[in-house]
Amino acid sequence: MRVISGTANRHKLVSPKGLKVRPTTDRIKETLFNILAPRIFDIWFLDLFAGSGGIGIEALSRGAAGCVFVDNDREAMKCIKENLDACRLSGRAETLFSDASRAVMGLKARGKKFDIIFMDPPYGKGIEKEVLSVMRDDILADDGLIIVEAEAETDFGYLTELGLKEVRVKEYGSNKHIFIERI
Repeated sequence: MRVISGTANRHKLVSPKGLKVRPTTDRIKETLFNILAPRIFDIWFLDLFAGSGGIGIEALSRGAAGCVFVDNDREAMKCIKENLDACRLSGRAETLFSDASRAVMGLKARGKKFDIIFMDPPYGKGIEKEVLSVMRDDILADDGLIIVEAEAETDFGYLTELGLKEVRVKEYGSNKHIFIERI
């Protein structure tokens, strides 16, 4: 796993050991950032369930103004900090050791707004709905975008009841990225 483009191009990233983390493959990460390229420069990015931090680090490397990384696994948080230091991006990053819902509520309380929110929760547990419910529009910038990585069969039919809408789906076989905006 590595940074694909930008100021930290080609830096190898460390990842937590075991099956708790599913690092996004370079191919999927490249596809995602090709889609996001027109809107990534000078924005605030939130990486929920950050794992190794690869997605948020890619955003910083490509010109995001700042990124908040959230994970509730100590080994993952250690890897994120190590990766940020190795890529010399720590100065534009904040790390929060917390579960995602609690972190979102804390960020709301601080008045934080994000232009892009990426989340890659554990599959098959419905956690994305819980986090989206807590999030609502309080931390999403006016023209912001939420991207959820999920199993291909995950149903997002509840989005309208949360004031959200699906604007794009990119499928990769067994998983997909759902691009979500406010209604």
